Amino acid sequence: MSSSSRPLVSIGIPTYNRAAGHLRDVIERSLGQTYRNIEVIVSDNCSTDDTPALIDSFNDPRLRYFRQETNIGPNNNFNYCMNQARGEYFLLFHDDDMIDKNFIEACMSSLEPGQKVGVIISGVRLINEYGDVRAEHENKADATTPAEFILGWYAGETTLYLCNTLYNTGYLKEIGGFHSKKGLFDDLVATFTLLARYGRVDVKEVRASFRRHSNNRGSSVPVEDWIEDSMFLIDLMCDLMPHDCQSLRKNGRKYFSRKMYRHVVRGLSLLPRIGAYFRIYKSFGFGYSPLHFIYTRKLKRINRMLTRN
Repeated sequence: MSSSSRPLVSIGIPTYNRAAGHLRDVIERSLGQTYRNIEVIVSDNCSTDDTPALIDSFNDPRLRYFRQETNIGPNNNFNYCMNQARGEYFLLFHDDDMIDKNFIEACMSSLEPGQKVGVIISGVRLINEYGDVRAEHENKADATTPAEFILGWYAGETTLYLCNTLYNTGYLKEIGGFHSKKGLFDDLVATFTLLARYGRVDVKEVRASFRRHSNNRGSSVPVEDWIEDSMFLIDLMCDLMPHDCQSLRKNGRKYFSRKMYRHVVRGLSLLPRIGAYFRIYKSFGFGYSPLHFIYTRKLKRINRMLTRN
């Protein structure tokens, strides 16, 4: 099958002031996919750096560049990329994440002839700001129902980020794109809605890289917003899968409470951490030893010192 006869896949890259960062590498990796029938959409959120000049340095008709006149916010920029997509499937990822050169090929080859699904999900690696690999997570999901998949996600059988999730463009537009109550789990809302309604295909192998650093979106978000978006997502799961609501809600409260506890440990000093602990407990009804979360960083520091000695 010639590349032009294969379905068009759109790659969306929302960006803001990353010309001196990883943007060039991200665009080059996208245009260099072994799956050739692609378009790459860059939506510049009114950058004040040399992003336009960087884009001009590329000479590839598959690259489409849009510049916002004013900054429309990250979530609106996500959906702007989606609305420009002309492909049958759509990948959206941050301007510092990476995909392997065969990511699109691996995803599209996983489909049976004529098969249409809501999402295709691969394994993913975690990298630091320098590109060093910190962890690799194969997609080990072996679920036959959407609820089983989500319960497996709670248990760590699969890891979900934008960069390792390929969406059916038409279905994604049908549900209104990426949205959640506080804009923190907008990708998961889309992923769970599409896999519940239209099914999924899993790619076990690691084919994408999520870059974890101190400036990741949400690192400074108030814990109340995380709680509200978590509860919104749990309620959505129950609406999508009412027969499995009890299990999804119980395990979801446990999963997100632990996630929230870890979030406040990383971002708050001692007294605000104590207050956040009790707000999380009140919201989710799930508690862990507060001493563990309040003093985790100090214990880790002491342990490193003892190990060195």
